[in-house]
Amino acid sequence: MSTRVVAVTGAAAGIGRATALTFATRGWTVGAYDVDEAGLADLAEEAATLPGEVRTGRLDVTDAGEFEARLAELVEHTGRLDALVNNAGILLAGAFTDRDAEAHGREVDINVKGVMHGLHAGYPHLRRTASEQGDAVVVNMASASAIYGQPELANYSATKFYVRGVTEALDLEWGPQGIRVRALWPLFVQTAMTQGWSTGTTGSLGIRLTAQDIADAVLLAVEPPRHSEALHQVHFPVGTQTKVLSLGSRFSPAWLTRLVNKRLAHA
Repeated sequence: MSTRVVAVTGAAAGIGRATALTFATRGWTVGAYDVDEAGLADLAEEAATLPGEVRTGRLDVTDAGEFEARLAELVEHTGRLDALVNNAGILLAGAFTDRDAEAHGREVDINVKGVMHGLHAGYPHLRRTASEQGDAVVVNMASASAIYGQPELANYSATKFYVRGVTEALDLEWGPQGIRVRALWPLFVQTAMTQGWSTGTTGSLGIRLTAQDIADAVLLAVEPPRHSEALHQVHFPVGTQTKVLSLGSRFSPAWLTRLVNKRLAHA
């Protein structure tokens, strides 16, 4: 089949839903996965008139076997997997000690193990597509909180440092096989994930990005302009604020980066 294929986790709502619809609008076949089956049903209904096909399935990303099964089913139907978007994640805000170890562990399971399971499950399919078509790509959802550890988001921030590190490492490791590995770095996004709480940083910077902003950036990472690939851009900051913070941290001394983050967080 010539139609390109993308798998998107956390696709029932928010960024994942916008991403699935964006790719379907461009004619891609989309494997859309989530634990929220009602949300997936709504997604399928909304996507029914779009040029691309959206195939939904229940997926708990903390279950490695389930991840392998869903991708195997998708590839059995399509014959290929061009892109994997590891989007599923949760965010627990507040003082670190306000959450018990079980809650922190759940955040790690979804944000870290979920990405790891996706990478393991997706690799053989992506490698096959890359060998046959010359290119395949993974997009991992990182965060501006991976620039510097964030108070009131300490555990979440730490999980995104994992995403940053594994993206950089696997882009080097898998690049010779034709698999690009990219990370998106949004700041706070207007989704259900950011409703009902606030931190010092949200007070300073606001919540300005939309789910569609991030979906557009995912598409840009998958289908980058020539200059981006010429520079081999691995990290894609999303939004002006994130770009400024990311660029500043690259050239400022560590003490200044810490001070800026301290002031933004009112720590």
